[in-house]
Amino acid sequence: MIPDFQKAHIAGVERIAAWSDVLDDINVFPVADGDTGRNLITSLTPLRYLEKNLEDTIHKLLLSARGNSGNIAAQFFSGFLTADSYENLHQAARSGRDQAWQAVSKPIPGTMLTVLDTLVDFLEKSDFENKTEYVAEIIDLLEDSVKSTPELLPKLKQAGVVDSGALGMYIFLEGFFKSLIGQHNEFRPIAAIFQGMLEISPSYQVEMEEGYCVDTVIHVDENAEEKVSRLSRYGESLVVIPHKDYLKIHLHTDDSRQTKALIESLGKVVHWTDDNIRTQIKDFSRPQRQGAIHIMSDAAGSVTREDSRELGLTLLDSYIIAGEKSLPETLFAPEELYQTMRQGVRVSTSQASVFERHQYYQRVLSQYAKVLYLCVGSVFTGNYDVAMEWKRQNDPDDRLTVIDTGAASGRLGAIVIASARYSAQTKDPDAVIRFAQKAVDKCQEYVFLDKLKYLAAGGRLAKSSAFFGDVFHVKPIITPIAEGAKKVGAVKNRNGQLKFALDKLEGSFDKESSPFIMLEYTDNYDWVNDTVKKEIKARYPSAEIMLQPLSLTSGVHMGPGTWAVAFLPELV
Repeated sequence: MIPDFQKAHIAGVERIAAWSDVLDDINVFPVADGDTGRNLITSLTPLRYLEKNLEDTIHKLLLSARGNSGNIAAQFFSGFLTADSYENLHQAARSGRDQAWQAVSKPIPGTMLTVLDTLVDFLEKSDFENKTEYVAEIIDLLEDSVKSTPELLPKLKQAGVVDSGALGMYIFLEGFFKSLIGQHNEFRPIAAIFQGMLEISPSYQVEMEEGYCVDTVIHVDENAEEKVSRLSRYGESLVVIPHKDYLKIHLHTDDSRQTKALIESLGKVVHWTDDNIRTQIKDFSRPQRQGAIHIMSDAAGSVTREDSRELGLTLLDSYIIAGEKSLPETLFAPEELYQTMRQGVRVSTSQASVFERHQYYQRVLSQYAKVLYLCVGSVFTGNYDVAMEWKRQNDPDDRLTVIDTGAASGRLGAIVIASARYSAQTKDPDAVIRFAQKAVDKCQEYVFLDKLKYLAAGGRLAKSSAFFGDVFHVKPIITPIAEGAKKVGAVKNRNGQLKFALDKLEGSFDKESSPFIMLEYTDNYDWVNDTVKKEIKARYPSAEIMLQPLSLTSGVHMGPGTWAVAFLPELV
């Protein structure tokens, strides 16, 4: 694949990442489970790391595909990736479109399939030209195609939104084609051109549904076609992708156990996930808080995607690379990560590209009048400098405020959550900014490591020091501050860790106060919940204690067995 095509695919994926929250927010078809954005990112991440052997990339797409939209998109790209020149672009698009349609047992217009039809129709009528006017014409037609989806699907019209999968494909293709001709930052204002189509109507009643959303991969020896025909009896919303000796299957079913048993009769299950649809719909139905100012932060703070939806936040992900698998940190399963680390697999982190971060800034300012970016400490990443440089060039009206919190993990998370809650209680954006700055000054965190070797592996500690520390069972205690991670103590065991934490809490506030305390865990939830939380609650009955997974960026560098406590005194 020529470099221009590879960069174009990466641009498309990074554009989807920046708009994934919006795609989740308008996801009502086929069920209102609010996961289209997440599923597309998870499914298409292999496009960031295109293999020299095209079959390897297609196989990774097969394994990573999630949900209706993700599976259909993965099948499209299994054909579209064969494009290696302008001349065969239309052939690759047609191949991918045809495979996408064939993968769906009951294809319905008004989804991303309609957008793919529009793309193929245009490319087949006119050979691709590396010209601004040509690409503008493609994007015009794709835009009209997305706008047509409510007329094709009654559920979308009732909700007052466009189809989320169709919009996701539009966002990808605009990024792809603009990158292909060298227009890397000249994108249309999505919030403006789809105005009135990106918020669900207050009158729309979400239909509650039961069952499970299943994604599985099975290895089949023979009679694949006959086995595919049998799958239609096992559930609804069926998408099947054949690839060599494998079948990737997505479906909705009332009984995941029975369905798994039936699918196991077709071949060996090599991958299986099932999500409770009712739970997802209930979460989707909860109203988001709307604050005086929109708050954005980095996922390096211990804030989950679920928190971000409930509080109306935007999170900027870093990426976790574990062996051959790479995902945004808020989409990587913590239990899988820590198990992988304990098995000795190489794990690392990487920041989102500057281009991706710019897309986030553009997106939030296109949606909100005022934005507060509570940025992870600049000593840990370059995010603050990137944001300030973008602001200087693109924010003449001073609508984006950027604060270098000097924090990461739970300290950043506590600052963000407290600020978001305060924002929901006031109408004054400046008051929220002042509150956040006060929280930055007052919030503290102590992180308790189990092993030193992970800090050494990440280059943050000499390997010899890690060896001797682990041999003598030294468990270091660090605190993240503006100057970096500072070592503040060391103990021999968990009891010593707990005593240290309790001493620090005792020195920070009295038993009658009502602080906000965040406890973070890695693969030690039971101990943190049953022992640490219980002990702290007994001493500070008026405290709010929130149990959170440690941000996976921190988890990679600090390792399994780590836990932490962040705390913020009452500020209002």
